[in-house]
Amino acid sequence: LGLALCAGSLCALSDPTFLYHDYCVLGAGPAGLQAAYFLQQAGRDYIVFERSHAPGSFFALYPRHRKLISINKQYTGKSNSEFNLRHDWNSLLSHDRRLLFQRYSRDFFPDADAMVRYLEDFASLLELRVQYNTAIIHVTLERSAQAWNGHYFLLTDQDRKNYKCSSLLVATGTWVPNVVNFPGSEYVEGYETVSINPEDFAGQTVLILGRGNSAFETAENILGVTNFIHMVSRSRVRLSWATHYVGDLRAINNGLLDTYQLKSLDGLLEGDLEDLAIVKDKKGKLHITLRFYLENRNISAGIDSITLPQDELDNFATRAPYDRVIRCLGWKFDFSIYNRSLRMMPGKGNINKYPQIKPSYESRGTRGLFVLGTASHSVDFRKSAGGFIHGFRYTTRAVHRLLENRHHGVPWPSTVYPITQLTNSIIKRVNEASGLYQMFSVLADIILLRENATAFEYLEEYPVGVLAELEMQTGRKAPSGLFVIIMEYGRNFSGADKDVFYYNRAVGEAQHAWQSNFLHPVIYYYKHLPTEREMRLRPPEWPLPRPDAVHHIVEDFLTDWTAPNAHILPLRRFLENCLSTDLRNFFAESCFLFAFTRQKLPPFCQQGYMRMQGLVGSEGLRHHAVLSGLLQDYTLTDFSGDTPPDSQDRSRDQLLRDQVIAVRPLQHLVNTKDE
Repeated sequence: LGLALCAGSLCALSDPTFLYHDYCVLGAGPAGLQAAYFLQQAGRDYIVFERSHAPGSFFALYPRHRKLISINKQYTGKSNSEFNLRHDWNSLLSHDRRLLFQRYSRDFFPDADAMVRYLEDFASLLELRVQYNTAIIHVTLERSAQAWNGHYFLLTDQDRKNYKCSSLLVATGTWVPNVVNFPGSEYVEGYETVSINPEDFAGQTVLILGRGNSAFETAENILGVTNFIHMVSRSRVRLSWATHYVGDLRAINNGLLDTYQLKSLDGLLEGDLEDLAIVKDKKGKLHITLRFYLENRNISAGIDSITLPQDELDNFATRAPYDRVIRCLGWKFDFSIYNRSLRMMPGKGNINKYPQIKPSYESRGTRGLFVLGTASHSVDFRKSAGGFIHGFRYTTRAVHRLLENRHHGVPWPSTVYPITQLTNSIIKRVNEASGLYQMFSVLADIILLRENATAFEYLEEYPVGVLAELEMQTGRKAPSGLFVIIMEYGRNFSGADKDVFYYNRAVGEAQHAWQSNFLHPVIYYYKHLPTEREMRLRPPEWPLPRPDAVHHIVEDFLTDWTAPNAHILPLRRFLENCLSTDLRNFFAESCFLFAFTRQKLPPFCQQGYMRMQGLVGSEGLRHHAVLSGLLQDYTLTDFSGDTPPDSQDRSRDQLLRDQVIAVRPLQHLVNTKDE
């Protein structure tokens, strides 16, 4: 493989008209810089192309009113850096503690200019290889049997310079404004150019097209100076606290909902924007009508010759004329630079603003082309956080690990533990892992069981959508079954029409854990790796196919799943039932007793006590165990019937002082018994 890759690279380098790199990254926004960091840490040949003079150019303009809606929580009460990333939605992943966003702003909702400074420092301090002022205007393919994926990617910039790469990572985001064309749409101002000075709207009546955060952000800015604001969109308002999707309307921008519901003139309307039409009168006022009223009529003939809805329905909702109409419909991906040979196609339905990609974030049309960042959000649109920094920083890392295995033979990072550490490993991860927490239902930890379930291999934050391809994508084997650890909300808890504040909304007892509503860990057990067919036929809204067994860890108000009885004990018993083994920890005296009374020792005794490992006993530790009911005081029992009490005490003290005397004969007895 190494020789083949080297030969392909040398062949590409031999072409003097193209500058070659193994990896080309389009865009130096957060996702592009995150990808560059991982490539640089791995020592790969890469280049990042950025059309602007600095990284993060999108944030230099947007959001227009400069307040981000990604939280920047300074304090959590914990010093665990991985846990704290659960509540830091702006930092990128790196080894440099200076590059935590909290060092750039102390605001809970920071200013966008702080993000610009942060991204500039991220690129410069880590010395990432970014080529600025380079706008890639065309991308096509060159077939080659020597290339990694059977073809090279050929890129051309605005100066007609040419570049060639083996793998293309697209991190350009979605920056082309969504525009709806209808009669009179030329009178509409765009979010990207409209004034942000509230005084420019004083005493005016405004109509806003759209119902996302950009629309409400615009309304919030002018709420106190306008006559009234109307907002129209084809769908009802979606509140993020009800849908649990951070891209829906956030509380920081929802002031217009108050003024609407508290009868202060402002209002929300539902309607298809393509059915609208705008007519301008002689005074410059804008009148809303319906497209079908304009059929067979000349709109330039003047408003007096046009029938308006209020002419037939005198209480038509938008009968009052508007001074301004503002379009706030979000953005879409720029498909224009990609040649047809790449087959970069838009998604279907409500994800048509994103390119079509697989759950591995690879293009459905072209092998070796991966989409990162906001543009990859079709994988989890309206489900998880993959369209935002606190989500795609983890999916970008996952893509990097997939590429490392595919092109460089580096398997997915994993750690092997003895089976006795299974419960502890799961509890540790669900209580601190930020990738699982933010990319719920999308990224999962995978536990691969070794033969006879004596050990396991732990893989972190693998995309569950390609679970069937795990062995190929990671270079790891799953011959003896696996556990999948994922975070989920309750099945019927999230939705635009859901009341998430209803009485008795939380579950507190372990036996009802499967009814948990809030985000909680779920463990799936499979005796065999699911197939692609099973993944396709999984139940609707399920992230995974039906498992052989499933366990929900009951939701917790503090998201702290460490309660011995409510969280740990039910989990341990579930794991024991799946593996048909005993995962408890034992004192040395118990292991000593089991060796004489059982045919098979628990794994803890096999892997610890029988190998002369474990805690050294003491009188205080043993006394505490007896008082706690964890250990029976066998030293007070006269097994022979004629042993003096002082002899029993001496034997007990000798056993506590020197465990080797008990262990060596015990090993001999067990081996003899096995033979």
